[in-house]
Amino acid sequence: MGFERSAVAFFLGFLCLNLCHQSLVMGRFVVEKNSLTVMSPESIKGTHDSAIGNFGIPQYGGSMAGTVEYPKENRKGCKSFDESGISFKPKSGALPIFVLVWNAQNAGASAVLVADDIEEALITMDSPEEDHSSAKYIENITIPSALIDKSFGEKLKKAISGGEMVNMNLDWREAVPHPDDRVEYELWTNSNDECGVKCDMLMEFVKGFKGAAQVLEKGGYTQFTPHYITWYCPQAFTISKQCKSQCINHGRYCAPDPEQDFSSGYEGKNVVIENLRQLCVFKVANETKKPWAWWDYVTDFQIRCPMKEKKYNKECADNVIKSLGLDLKKIEKCMGDPTADADNPVLKEEQDAQVGKGSRGDVTILPTLVVNNRQYRGKLEKGAVLKAICAGFEETSEPTICLRGELETNECLDNNGGCWQDKTANITACKDTFRGRVCECPLVDGVKFKGDGYSSCVASGPGRCKINNGGCWHETQDEHTFSACLDIGDSKCMCPPGFKGDGVKNCEDIDECKEKKACQCPECSCKDTWGSYECTCSGDLLYIRDHDTCISKRSTEVKSAWAAVWVIAIGLAMAGGGAYLVYKYRLRSYMDSEIRAIMAQYMPLDSQNEVPNHVSEDHA
Repeated sequence: MGFERSAVAFFLGFLCLNLCHQSLVMGRFVVEKNSLTVMSPESIKGTHDSAIGNFGIPQYGGSMAGTVEYPKENRKGCKSFDESGISFKPKSGALPIFVLVWNAQNAGASAVLVADDIEEALITMDSPEEDHSSAKYIENITIPSALIDKSFGEKLKKAISGGEMVNMNLDWREAVPHPDDRVEYELWTNSNDECGVKCDMLMEFVKGFKGAAQVLEKGGYTQFTPHYITWYCPQAFTISKQCKSQCINHGRYCAPDPEQDFSSGYEGKNVVIENLRQLCVFKVANETKKPWAWWDYVTDFQIRCPMKEKKYNKECADNVIKSLGLDLKKIEKCMGDPTADADNPVLKEEQDAQVGKGSRGDVTILPTLVVNNRQYRGKLEKGAVLKAICAGFEETSEPTICLRGELETNECLDNNGGCWQDKTANITACKDTFRGRVCECPLVDGVKFKGDGYSSCVASGPGRCKINNGGCWHETQDEHTFSACLDIGDSKCMCPPGFKGDGVKNCEDIDECKEKKACQCPECSCKDTWGSYECTCSGDLLYIRDHDTCISKRSTEVKSAWAAVWVIAIGLAMAGGGAYLVYKYRLRSYMDSEIRAIMAQYMPLDSQNEVPNHVSEDHA
């Protein structure tokens, strides 16, 4: 991996930014260095060590070359260079420029060199723990920085003041060992989210780097291990109020009070217990071959269980663990008893690991990232840390992620990202984004789900009963289906008539007979059925449901029979009478016709010459 050549605008002077001289009693602090080579002038030509600053972004795996500048005004860089009319932005065709820290970066510098103001061994530049005024500047430094010793700084100043052009090369290619095709790295962190700017930066890094870390771990390219710093309380003070509030296991493992106030808020021992829980989450996840689940738990705990909202507790932590499908009982067993007057194996191992071994020094700065047993220096930022990890691979063995500028991973594919889901309806609250997954209740077929997105999402509004019955209870028995969902606005789940319960998880059948809600007449006999009841009457009585009463079944049947007989009789009588009348009418008409014909033959009327006759003329 290479970087374009740059000019170094070298800013000499005493530091506006405080230098943190790290030390540890009975310990060893290792200053991480990069190579600095002066190519001209001849008088100072050669290779020198420089200490990588614990801010800015070192170019791990690469190098920068250019010229060194030392401005005539504002040499300490404590003021904006705009006031002096000085700009370090390179002109067209010219080399870029490096200058001191925040104000130099704003003026266009590409990197910074800082000369120590006293003769001493190289130290690591770091921001003061409680210097909140400079924190905003430190957070926004994106150019690399390095510290050089005082004598070398004086030589550079003399050369530049004499009008000589100083060409220099900053090299980070060997800052991280790269022995093989797998990088081992560890992060010394803390669960406390009320420790100021550094805690905020740490939390942002964990959330931002999670996707890259999980891709590398799942691909077998890296082996990650989280660590947590604790200290012990001196034996003479274990029964003091301070030790009892900040420590567990009788003063063996302690952490500072989050609010620095022993009379209110959370205590240091709360932080130690959560640190222990996060260590056990990693151990249990690692046993199941899913060590990357640690990143899911830590980021979700930060979001769901912040101290500011008074949710930094076991109940909230357990809910996060359950949502991620981790074994809660195994984690609790791993944590042990924090009140026991005995060593905790997990935390004892952490205290032992704080002491440096081999080329790695003691861990004294929090947070600290260690890559291939070499402490990372610089801003904890996704791109910078990824460069440092990629620099730890043997040449030609780097994974694809190290050879491209972007990163994308679908976190919803693993345990649904720890978000709510309805497997039956195939609905999930997990949404994958470039910056990681978010848990947000979905919109399905025009129906909006409401909830926290982690443990619950409930359909609301019209049409909600079409989506998995609105999250309400429903059941089918004997081809009869009952539902507790009411498709009216945001109505709550209500058990239907004949049932009782919460309407969500259960609706139990009501025994109308036992509760005397039906079939209460003296002659009635009640039998409960699912969602209803059956009522019968004694003897030959018949039950009338609407009136909840019994009437005589025999009298009803007799009356019905006689009514049918009378209807039939009357019908037959009417039919017979009608037929008789028709018969008599036709017979009478026929007889009248015959009589008139006979009389017309033998007694002709005066007014009638001839009457037609149906009798044959042969009879005439």
